[in-house]
Amino acid sequence: MADFTPTSETKSALRKLAEPLADVTAFDNIVKGVVTNNPFGCTPYNQAGADYPGVLCSREGYTARIVYQDTVAKPIALITIRSPTIAGFTTVANHIVEDPAIATGLGGTPVRDFGNERYTSTLKCHDPNGEIYYVNFSRDRVTLTSFSADAIQSKVETWADTVAALA
Repeated sequence: MADFTPTSETKSALRKLAEPLADVTAFDNIVKGVVTNNPFGCTPYNQAGADYPGVLCSREGYTARIVYQDTVAKPIALITIRSPTIAGFTTVANHIVEDPAIATGLGGTPVRDFGNERYTSTLKCHDPNGEIYYVNFSRDRVTLTSFSADAIQSKVETWADTVAALA
């Protein structure tokens, strides 16, 4: 019987944040800053006949929670929404909070549960050495995946050390 033979040695690394990012704006500023400023020195590339920038957002998602409370602030109902964009996340969450029919139907007062909101974004990066790797952002961690060269981890760590919110 044949054995599997490793064809590459990919690594992953995790940075758990001391404090979760304050809000979706802080999260978005960090992610957009990487895409716009390319602090890892990523290079554009061509794959299967298509051109790609050195850094691109390959996936994102945003989750909001609206808690309905009774007259003594006891939770009696919960609505969770998920959106693929910040605009959708904000619009729908605000609409739910402001909708009196929903509040009446659930019998409570709506309150955004900002502390339990979740945000994720995955950036696909092309290193000058030809490797494609991913930097995954969430509210409480940054994960670097699918890389082989230690220099990639070093670049990402060096950049993260300059961003106070990523301590």
